[in-house]
Formats: sequence, C-alpha cells, structure tokens
Amino acid sequence: MKALLRHLLLAIAVMAHQPAVAEGTPVPTLLLEPQSLASTLSAEATIEAVHQATLAAQVPGRIVQLAVDAGDGVRQGQMLVRIDASEAGSALAAADAQVAAAQADAINARAEHQRARSLVAKNFLSQSALDAARSRLNAADAQLRAARASRDQAATVEGYTAIASPLDGLVAARHIESGEMAQPGRALLTVYDPASMRAVVDLPQQRLSSFGDAPLSARVELPDSGRWFDAAGVSVLPAADARTHTVRLRVELPPDARGLLPGSFARVHFFTGERPRVVLPAASVLRRGELTAVYVSDGQGGFSLRQVRLGRVIGADGAIEVLAGLKGDETVALDPVRAGMQVRGAAAR
Repeated sequence: MKALLRHLLLAIAVMAHQPAVAEGTPVPTLLLEPQSLASTLSAEATIEAVHQATLAAQVPGRIVQLAVDAGDGVRQGQMLVRIDASEAGSALAAADAQVAAAQADAINARAEHQRARSLVAKNFLSQSALDAARSRLNAADAQLRAARASRDQAATVEGYTAIASPLDGLVAARHIESGEMAQPGRALLTVYDPASMRAVVDLPQQRLSSFGDAPLSARVELPDSGRWFDAAGVSVLPAADARTHTVRLRVELPPDARGLLPGSFARVHFFTGERPRVVLPAASVLRRGELTAVYVSDGQGGFSLRQVRLGRVIGADGAIEVLAGLKGDETVALDPVRAGMQVRGAAAR
C-alpha cells in the first residue's frame, strides 16, 4: 500500500512541474530485447609498484648525507645515503697492513724454501730441513690468502656505507633523518618505478570458480579519478592465505597508466563470460528521490509505472543495464514525463 501511494504521489509531483504538451501526441516508445553483454565480477584492489625496493642499512653508523626526500626522482646507481665510514675505513687500512705483512712473510718463506732446495741438492742440508721450509712457505701463502680475504671483506663493508638507487624511479618514503644512527636492517628509503604498476586483489577461493578455464581478462577502475584501464595481464598466485582463505591475483596495468600512487584504491572488474541482459536508454529512466522507475506500455495505449533496479552504464550513449524489474519483452516510454502526463489524464477522465 505504501509503495502504491509513493508511486501515485511521484506521478502527481512529476506532472505538476511539467509544461503541457499537445493533446493526442503519441509518446515515443521502444520495444526492449535482451542483449548479450559481458558479465563481470568486481572486487576492491590496491595499487602497487611492480618494481619497488626498501633500502636498508647493512652496517651501523651515523647518517652523514641524505641526498633525497620523498617524491624525488632517482636514477639507477645514484648515491642516495652515506653512512659515516670512519670505522670501516680504519678497518680497511688495518686489513691493507695485514696484507702487506703477509706478503713480506710469504716472500721470505719462498726465499728460504729456494735456499733449502739448493742446499739439499748439494747435500749440505737434510731432507727434513727442506720439508720444514716447505711447510713454512705453505703457511705463509695461507696467511696471505686469509689477509687478502679479510681485506676484501673490509672493502665490501666500507662499500656498504654508500647506498645507491637500484632502479630508475621515485622515492616513495624516507624512513630516517640525517644525523640519526643507522643499524643493520633498519629501513632508510623506499623507491619504486612508476612506469610499471599493477593492482592486487584478494578473492575468496569459491569466487575463482566463476572464471572458468579461459584466460583471465579484466578492466581496472580508478574511482577517484574516473579513469579506466584494460589490464595488460592477469595472474593468479599459486597459493591461498591460510588465515583468510583468499587467493591473490595480480592485474598488470598498461604502460600508459601514469600518475598512479602505490597504496591507492582501485576496483577491478573481471570478465566472466557473456549473458543476456536488458538494457534501457538513459532517457527512459525516471528518477525521483530513492525511486528509479520506467513507464511500461500496457498494449492498449496506456502506461504503468514500474520500479527497476539498474546496474552499470554501457557504451558511450549512456545505456543502462537493468538488474531487476524488467524481463526484456516490454515496451517502455522513451519520454517518462509525457507518459506520466498521459497516465494522469487517463485517471482524470
């Protein structure tokens, strides 16, 4: 009863605010026919960079130089952060001295070994003395190799004090300030490549069955900007989350998807096949408050108001998908205002 009263009040309100039309002018109508449209499954997603790196300290020390800030562009190999290298430099100098000492010991041991061989050949020295000289030479060579390895390690540690960008891109976040102490494992900067972005979706396992065996395709919607992108590819990770029982899908965005920020909201529409759908011209829809309806012809020149539930807009002409309220064999008025005036006039007679 309330729904009928609401429809009647709506019709009266519409007619009260419309100009009069010529009597007897027919209301334009359209016979609906179901159309085969792509069926989609929509899911919320998060934008992330395909290539992203969080740079962390590998040695302890004070930050003496911080060359970039969040939002700055960087090039691969560009120096971004320097950690105080005094301690690492001292360790490298000590390692160089150990290498020099080991080299001198090895030279002396080699010379002694050569003399011992010469003397043994002339029977001036026993074979046991030659064996001892050979052992001293082998030990000196081993100490030299160890000293060189320690020197290489010290040089590597010193290299950790200068941190360069691993890729071309932007600085997403700075996690430390100049002058602070860095510790191994502490994050310093996060950089990413804005040229390669994707959307990640976590779907319940049961919803994956609706995709079938065909290759997955999708469109990505950015509600904040109103932009749409055709996915360059869709991949399903071969594992499910044991806690949420969801499977992660990666939806690759095309190269022209510029200006996207990691962590921003997106909506992914996966294509699951084609199904018959009823489509209405936008002009035939009557919207008043919470009511969305169309005037349906009764076949005898009259119309009745029927509430409908609409879906997405299809095509550039603004046609709207009907989710409920129409079967697809009805004739609807293309001018709902005039149809309402006709209904009011018929009720007054």
